[in-house]
Amino acid sequence: MNPVTFEITHVCKQSGARTGILHTPHGDVETPMFMPVGTQATVKFLSPEELYDLGAGVVLANTYHLWLRPGEEVLRKAGGVHKFMNYKGPMLTDSGGFQVFSLADTRKISEEGVTFKNVLNGDMLFLSPEKSIQIQNAIGADIMMSFDECIPYPATYEYAKDSMLRTLRWAERGKNANQRPDEQAIFGIVQGGDYEDLRHYSAEKLVEMDFPGYAIGGTSVGEDKETMYRMVAWSAENLPYDKPRYLMGVGAVNDLLEAVSLNIDMCDCVLPTRIARHGTLMTSHGRLNIRKAMYKEDFTPLDPECDCYCCRNYTKAYLNHLFRCDEGFGTRLMSIHNTRFLVRLMEDARRAIKADRFNDFKHEVLTNMKFDERGF
Repeated sequence: MNPVTFEITHVCKQSGARTGILHTPHGDVETPMFMPVGTQATVKFLSPEELYDLGAGVVLANTYHLWLRPGEEVLRKAGGVHKFMNYKGPMLTDSGGFQVFSLADTRKISEEGVTFKNVLNGDMLFLSPEKSIQIQNAIGADIMMSFDECIPYPATYEYAKDSMLRTLRWAERGKNANQRPDEQAIFGIVQGGDYEDLRHYSAEKLVEMDFPGYAIGGTSVGEDKETMYRMVAWSAENLPYDKPRYLMGVGAVNDLLEAVSLNIDMCDCVLPTRIARHGTLMTSHGRLNIRKAMYKEDFTPLDPECDCYCCRNYTKAYLNHLFRCDEGFGTRLMSIHNTRFLVRLMEDARRAIKADRFNDFKHEVLTNMKFDERGF
């Protein structure tokens, strides 16, 4: 029996977008949803209690980073990542593939796996599909990801094809290596670069392996928006309609709304906390740079339409002061706001879908927020 299941609760008559419920061992979560990223078993600057307060459901942790520190044995002895970081909701671990393959200068890819240099001490490490799942079993997240290669953009057809076929073989090996199949689910990852036939083939073969859910990888790696949306659409076309779909590494407003239009159920990104560290905030009326002198005496809330702890209690003037003084509390407040903003965006999207007006909602958001082409 799969530990993670999915049910569709409503399909928007206007757009075809859907809402659903993802059932996991650590609770049920409504979809479509935005998932905050807790790379090293913490969402930067936010406590688990703050994550609950802002409505987060699934939180991500990173296999590669947790393997390096504190190590799989520490996590196993702690009773898994939930107990280790005291987060009681559902969690997902990526495979470590993106991080490993970003180390282009030190890695060596073979059929067995990838050899690469530990960035902390220079030691050579080896990560295979089996090892990735072994580490993820120790971490203990509800959802694990297959070990895959996230190829650069652009890539030749030959490279994309060879990589995609190897990723499929790795997916089967990883699925067979799961030592906790009744507690942890594995999602397969569609790859294939910006080639339609490769995306279709990857999805078809993963479906034959019968994963409980499927991710779409290899996007948002330098391609333009239209290319990315085509890659997502091609990947989704051959995936089962009744299983969850996860678009990896996407958090810009326009990308999230386009993903929902394409029947994507789950998205994640480090964007909200990353841009908060630089004083960039997402609001109902577009991007706001809190560093600007114009906010020094602005005693209004950051976003009057937002219900987060930051907007309920503090002003732009105070945030401007904290940022200029390099005070950590300012980064915390802005991280809370940006994360809540994207969680709330998906809550609003679900309401619009249930009201059969998602297309109208999408148009209203993109018109009112006046974001640039990046979507933030």
